[in-house]
Amino acid sequence: MTLMLDQPVGTTRFRAFGPRQIDDIARRYGLSPQIRDGIALLAHVLPFRVNEYVLDHLIDWTDPAQDPLFRLVFPQRGMLPEDDERSLESLVRSGATKREMAAEVARIRAGLNPHPSGQREYNVPVHEGERLAGLQHKYRETVLYFPTQGQSCHSFCTYCFRWAQFVGDPSLRFAAPGPDRLVRYLHDHPEVSDVLVTGGDPMVMSTDRLTGHLEPLLGVESVNTVRIGTKSLAYWPQRFVSDADADSLLRLFERITAAGKQVAVMAHFTHPRELRTARVTEAVRRIRATGAVVYCQAPMVAHINDDAETWASMWKSELALGAVPYYMFVERDTGPYDYFKVPLARAMEIFHTAYRTLPGLARTVRGPVMSTTPGKVVVDGVETLGGDRYFQLRLAQARNPALVGRPFRAHYDPSATWLSDLEIAADTPQDIREALRP
Repeated sequence: MTLMLDQPVGTTRFRAFGPRQIDDIARRYGLSPQIRDGIALLAHVLPFRVNEYVLDHLIDWTDPAQDPLFRLVFPQRGMLPEDDERSLESLVRSGATKREMAAEVARIRAGLNPHPSGQREYNVPVHEGERLAGLQHKYRETVLYFPTQGQSCHSFCTYCFRWAQFVGDPSLRFAAPGPDRLVRYLHDHPEVSDVLVTGGDPMVMSTDRLTGHLEPLLGVESVNTVRIGTKSLAYWPQRFVSDADADSLLRLFERITAAGKQVAVMAHFTHPRELRTARVTEAVRRIRATGAVVYCQAPMVAHINDDAETWASMWKSELALGAVPYYMFVERDTGPYDYFKVPLARAMEIFHTAYRTLPGLARTVRGPVMSTTPGKVVVDGVETLGGDRYFQLRLAQARNPALVGRPFRAHYDPSATWLSDLEIAADTPQDIREALRP
């Protein structure tokens, strides 16, 4: 590999690159015209953003087309259905108008299931007679909060299930301008103990702006944990180390923990290479020194991390940094799903193969887990009964709390990639069957 050697930790100004800089990136790193053209084509539909740290420290430029980290951030051919790619390419070559291109892009995006698992239909709470568009409340104990200013990321993942937040269509976006309505909702819902601040990525906000969203939570007695969903540890660890307001960010974490609340940094690491720079080591160390806890989660995605060695290495690296391996998710049925999906049977085999190699302290991880409409469904194993094979399934979390922890079965299907592909066993309890109904 010819990755740039990690530099000593110092002040580095964040700089993002988008579709307009694709030609510059291609020249700088020697991308072939074929790869460059593929990126430019798909960037009409899939959000594209990358930064200097990712380009210089994570990607192997000796063979980018085969590099998992390149696939992680660069849209490329094969990620959209062939008919859609051909239609898009035909419009580009014919010199279509902006209106024609926009209509075709909108059509393709509409077919990518922008809001999976009933997020808009079932998760948006109603308070004082009004839907709270920047909140989701699916599980009793946890509310998701989407600050408007945090609906971007330091780089975009090609498989992101929140891709609809980034395409500039307000009708697809979850966003809350401020925390006032969240706080009122929490006071009226004392069953909520956790607030997950998510996006996008809240860490794209300045510390001053983030403080304005988080400090009001300190006055809500029923809130015990402030979770921060972020990919910044992988894509821009300078946020916690050398950004101009990195120190004030850590002081914010200290104030929250001193107020008796737990800060849980829900770090998104997709590949072990993301954990191997000095900046990441220092960032995790500094976060933990505030009293915050770092939990790690990611989906299994084809072409990037769908092998046991990758997961075992990643979980062991997380543990070595003092972080907690938490979830292996199944790639959600949204975006370029056909490119990234992994059959449940294979995902289960990869999980258990990797899990068996772990020391006990890393066996905190759960998976493979589908975040479905009724809840988080774990694929625990396969059993044979009466000559028939079944997936052993369990609801690790559920919209209906009475279903949490309840096992059930589905007929084994080696090609199934999502809950909707499965035939639920006839002996499944009625309340679970009702919850699983489309």
